[in-house]
Amino acid sequence: MENFETIRLDKGLYTSNKGFTAALEEIDPSENYKDTALAGLDAFERQLKRFDIRIHGAGSDCVEKFFATTDSAALFPEYVARAVRKGLERADLLPLIVATRTEINGLDYRTIASVPTEAEKELKDVEEGASIPETVVHTQENLVTLKKRGRMLCASYEALRFQRLDLFTVTLQQIGAYIARTQLKDAVGVLQNGDGNSNPAPTSSLAGESVTYADLVDFWNEFDPYELNTFIASPDMAAAVLKLSEMRDAAAGLSFHGDGKPVTPLGAVLLKSAAVPAGKLIGLDRTCALEMVQAGPVLTEYDKLIDRQLERAAITQICGFSKIYTDASRVLS
Repeated sequence: MENFETIRLDKGLYTSNKGFTAALEEIDPSENYKDTALAGLDAFERQLKRFDIRIHGAGSDCVEKFFATTDSAALFPEYVARAVRKGLERADLLPLIVATRTEINGLDYRTIASVPTEAEKELKDVEEGASIPETVVHTQENLVTLKKRGRMLCASYEALRFQRLDLFTVTLQQIGAYIARTQLKDAVGVLQNGDGNSNPAPTSSLAGESVTYADLVDFWNEFDPYELNTFIASPDMAAAVLKLSEMRDAAAGLSFHGDGKPVTPLGAVLLKSAAVPAGKLIGLDRTCALEMVQAGPVLTEYDKLIDRQLERAAITQICGFSKIYTDASRVLS
């Protein structure tokens, strides 16, 4: 076993398809530290301990601590990526609407689809010797559109070197939150308009100028045989739904006042997002409506970050979305 205190760190660990921490774990497996004082730490966290770099709390170190040696400097891009990823996860609503995530190693991806007719959605009796009804699965005509989303980190090393890592982490987490909000906007666009394969969501119209409880019930009824279990609403539509008299019972009011979680109309989760155009509400069956395709994790320009060339260092993630079942999402406006 190679001791974590003697491992040579360099840029080569970032060129692995597995990512920095996974590459480091192969050299220094965490399983070798069971029942020791280092149990519970991954390979990256053990390196922070090796160089005595504290990134959290009031006693956190300054940015320059990473650059005390060439080995410790190699840890800086991974620290940046983790902070961005944490901010992305905190602001990420995608786990509440995505049915499945697909990881790919390239930039070209063609998904599959099944578009059953009304008759094919029914499981009819099969007489002896008769043919069993078929479900046809085919590849989509167009590739999934992948988009690179991110921010450029613009700051000189001189401007950051004396800043506490705890404070710098907050800035990086906001970059992650920006990426999450932009990806949600991409997902909403696919749910509403389709993924380029002639599969926009069916649209239902309000009976009047504003949403009513009857509109929601009719909208819910249109989802058969799918389940309407998630609403994504524009801020004005979310407010209109919550102001309905049917949403104001005593128990719901106590919950909303106590923890800020709104009542769920018709048992569906209600998500508010400015990514949805004003006056629109998107309903979906989150178990089968949307696929997320990712081409790798959060990426950093590790060369620039290691060499302290922070004037323009990109932090990005590449992903796209595709419809699984067209009628599993619908728009109410």
